[in-house]
Amino acid sequence: MTQTLDAPPTGAAQRARDWFTGFEDALRARDVARAAGMFARTSFWRDLVAFTWNITTVEDPAGVTDLLTATLDRTDPSGFAVSEEPEEADGVTTAWFTFETAVGRGRGLARLVEEDGRLRAWTFLTTLYELKGHEEPRGPGRPKGAEHGVNRERQTWAERRAREAAELGVTTQPFVLVVGGGQGGIALGSRLRQLDVPALVVDKRARPGDQWRSRYKSLCLHDPVWYDHLPYLPFPDNWPVFAPKDKIGDWLESYVKVMEVPYWGSTEVRSAQYSPEDGEWTVELVRDGQPLTLRPKHLVLATGMSGKPNVPVIPGQDVFRGEQHHSSAHPGPDEYAGKKVVVVGSNNSAFDICGALWEHGADVTMVQRTSTHIVKSDSLMDIGLGALYSEEAVANGVTTEKADLVFASIPYRVMHEFQIPLYEQMKERDADFYRRMEDAGFWLDWGDDGSGLFMKYLRRGSGYYIDVGAADLVANGEVKLAHGQVDHLTEDAVVLEDGTELPADLVVYATGYGSMNGWAADLISQEVADRVGKVWGLGSDTTKDPGPWEGEQRNMWKPTQQEALWFHGGNLHQSRHYSLYLALQLKARHAGIPTPVHGLQEVHHTR
Repeated sequence: MTQTLDAPPTGAAQRARDWFTGFEDALRARDVARAAGMFARTSFWRDLVAFTWNITTVEDPAGVTDLLTATLDRTDPSGFAVSEEPEEADGVTTAWFTFETAVGRGRGLARLVEEDGRLRAWTFLTTLYELKGHEEPRGPGRPKGAEHGVNRERQTWAERRAREAAELGVTTQPFVLVVGGGQGGIALGSRLRQLDVPALVVDKRARPGDQWRSRYKSLCLHDPVWYDHLPYLPFPDNWPVFAPKDKIGDWLESYVKVMEVPYWGSTEVRSAQYSPEDGEWTVELVRDGQPLTLRPKHLVLATGMSGKPNVPVIPGQDVFRGEQHHSSAHPGPDEYAGKKVVVVGSNNSAFDICGALWEHGADVTMVQRTSTHIVKSDSLMDIGLGALYSEEAVANGVTTEKADLVFASIPYRVMHEFQIPLYEQMKERDADFYRRMEDAGFWLDWGDDGSGLFMKYLRRGSGYYIDVGAADLVANGEVKLAHGQVDHLTEDAVVLEDGTELPADLVVYATGYGSMNGWAADLISQEVADRVGKVWGLGSDTTKDPGPWEGEQRNMWKPTQQEALWFHGGNLHQSRHYSLYLALQLKARHAGIPTPVHGLQEVHHTR
C-alpha cells in the first residue's frame, strides 16, 4: 500500500527526512564541512542553475565543498522538504524534495546510501524552476484575458498583438535574439514569452515547421510521443507514437501561433558582433529581402545539432554527371525509380533514405565507412525508454516532467553503467537480427563501452540507427552494402579506396552534421568560435568525444566563454527540458538579478 505524507513514515522515509533536516541545519549554520560530509565518498551533485547559475556537476565531498564554499552565502538555501514518500530498493533510498533559494524555488531528487553507518547522498539533483516575483502566469496566476468595465482607450487582444509585431525590431529591441526557429528555438521562445522577456525567434525559412517539411518525405520521428512533448502544450492523447515530419511541421507552426511566440520567418542572419562596452550585440539580418539591424542584449544560437551539413569534398565531384546532394537536401525517392543510387553513410538518415529509395524501385548501395550501432525501435521503446516515457509510465504516475527529472538526476559520469545492462537485454532479445546483419557483412558496434545509443548521442551525436525496418533490406541483400572510404568520383561512378567502382546516377552524402560551433564561426567570427570551443560532448575520451572529462554537455544551455552568447538545441526532449533553465538564466539577467556563475566551462577543444 502506498503511503501518503500524512501517514506515519517508514524507517527509510524517516531517515531520509532526517538527512534533509541535517543538511539544511548544516547549510543554515554555513558549516560547509558538515554538509559535504553528508555525501558519500563517491558521489555526484548535479545542479541545474539553482546554486551555480550554471549547469554543472561536482563529484565527491571535495567537489561539494568547492560548490558550497563559492555559492552558499548568496544562494541562502532553505525549506528543504521531502515532497513524496521516499522509496527504498537495493540499498538506495530515493527521495524527491523541494527547496528555496534567495531568489527562486527549486525541486530535486536525491539517492541516499548507507556508508560507515550513516545515510549519505550518492546522487543529488537540484533544479531551479521558478524565480520569486517573476512566476509564470499559469494555473491560479493565469491572466484574466477579458477586461471588464468600460474604457475608451481599450485595445483588443488582436490590436495589442498587431502593435507588438509592428514595434518589434523597429522601436522595440528584443532583449534576446534566438537564431533558429526549429523545435529548440520555438521551445525557448515560448518559455521567454511566459516569463515576459522581450525575445524574437528568427529563421531563414518562411514558416515555422519548414525545417521538418523540407526534409526527405519518409522522415518520421524515431523517438516516441511521450518523449517529445513541447513546453506547456503536450501532444493530444491521440497523437501518433512516431509522428511524420510534415505533421510535426504543422504542429510547430500551430504551436508558435497558440503560444504567441514572436517569430520572423524568411529572415537570414548575416553577421553578429558583441560590444562589451555597450553590453549588446549588433546583428545584421535580411528579412524578406530587406536589410535590418537588431541590437539584442543576448544572442542564442538554436541552429540545431543537425543544422550544419557536413558535406565531404571528394575529388571528381566536379566531373560526376549525375546528381549529388547531402541527405539534408534529399527531396525523397520519387524521381529515382530505376536509378542507381549510392548512399554514403550508414546511420539514421542513410537507412531511412535507402529504405524509401528501395520502396520506389531504385537500385541502392549503402557505403559503410565505419561501424554503426543499431537498435530495433520496439526494443528501444520497451527496454530503453518504457520505464519513463511510455503509456505504462504515464499510468504509473510518471509524467513527462517527472521523467525528465529522473533522467537528469543520473550523473553523466556513471550513466553508461545504467545503460549497459539495458543494451545487453536488447542484444539478447534481438540476437537473430544481429546475426543476420553480421552475416550480411555489416559492421556493428555497441559504443566504445557497450553503453549503446543514448551515450553515443550524448558523446558524439552520431554513429547509430534506430531500426524501423530498413536494416532488413541490408540483411537480405536488397540494399547492397559496400565498405570503405570514398576515394573519388568519375563521370558515372563512386570509387572506393580499394578500387571498387559503384555505378551511380545519384550520390547521397548521409555524412552527418558539423558542430554548432561552426555557426558561431560563420555568423560571428572564428575568434569567438575558438573562444567558446567545441559544442556538444562530455569529454568521455571515447570516439569523437575527446577528453578531458567535462561532466556536462559542452556549452549547451549555459554560460559560455563569450559573454551573452548561448547555445540551445538537441532532440525534442532536451529542447523541452533544458529550455526552462536557459530561460530562467535569461530572465534573471533581464530582471537585474545577480547571476555569478560558478564553474564556467573551460575550453579544451576549439572544434
